[in-house]
Amino acid sequence: MSAHDVFNRATSYEPYVGRWSRLLGPVFLQWLAVAPGGRWLDVGCGTGALTEAILAGGQPVAVAGIDPSGEFIRHATAAISDARASFSVGSATSLDFSEGGFDAVASALVLNFVPEPLRAVAEMRRVVRPGGIVGAYVWDYSDGMRMMRVFWDAALELDPTAAALDEGSRFTICSPHGLRDCFESSGLEAVEVRALDCQMTFVDFDDYWNPFLGGQGSAPAYAMSLDEARRAHLRELIRSRLPGESGGEIHMVSRAWAIKGRRAHSGGASSFRSDSPNHAATSDGAGAA
Repeated sequence: MSAHDVFNRATSYEPYVGRWSRLLGPVFLQWLAVAPGGRWLDVGCGTGALTEAILAGGQPVAVAGIDPSGEFIRHATAAISDARASFSVGSATSLDFSEGGFDAVASALVLNFVPEPLRAVAEMRRVVRPGGIVGAYVWDYSDGMRMMRVFWDAALELDPTAAALDEGSRFTICSPHGLRDCFESSGLEAVEVRALDCQMTFVDFDDYWNPFLGGQGSAPAYAMSLDEARRAHLRELIRSRLPGESGGEIHMVSRAWAIKGRRAHSGGASSFRSDSPNHAATSDGAGAA
């Protein structure tokens, strides 16, 4: 797993990406349209943004959250006191739950960080009941995730070798075609994909830039690998491309791709095509950004 893609510090993750995931969650859940009273699994729950949205708007009977990061699990457990929620450390590709135990299984900003995303979706399909729904969303790193694209476009102008870390070129699953292939290859049916747009408002340039100094995720890790002079050069190039409006606010729209599918009402255990182009579509480990 690349150290650049590790997310394990909640205090750095929240201002960088967590706050924006919280805006996407309610829209995503409304689109999933899961009936009230269901049992949910949040795969790669991170700091609990999607779990909180499910508890607030999904009327669940219970929500289980799993994540490979012990710190994220401790953060989510401390932050969410709702008795319907439970959290544990776990792997997306080997879910420690019985077959068909959930009415809905969802994942937010995680699939591209899983070494074998197809295997993860097959596991999500396995633990959802027949007729249950599986859903996920990921950032459109190649174009629509403007917060990161502005960063990487400037970084690549100054340092072409940074292309090896750019999520836009590495995460081929983060597209309508990539997601659909992964879900359909796992055996899910009635697969649909849609865009989720997030209006980002930064109070000033520092509100945009400072989260990149937290070292969590590929872009922040790259920023912190630079010496002070090169980092300052990158910062000022980005600043020149993000002119603030009155009061210093910066506005941009960033896009994620959402997908959902259903487990068939009949059929055997979960299976998937190992020859799918999205089998082992990334070379890095779990995280969320």
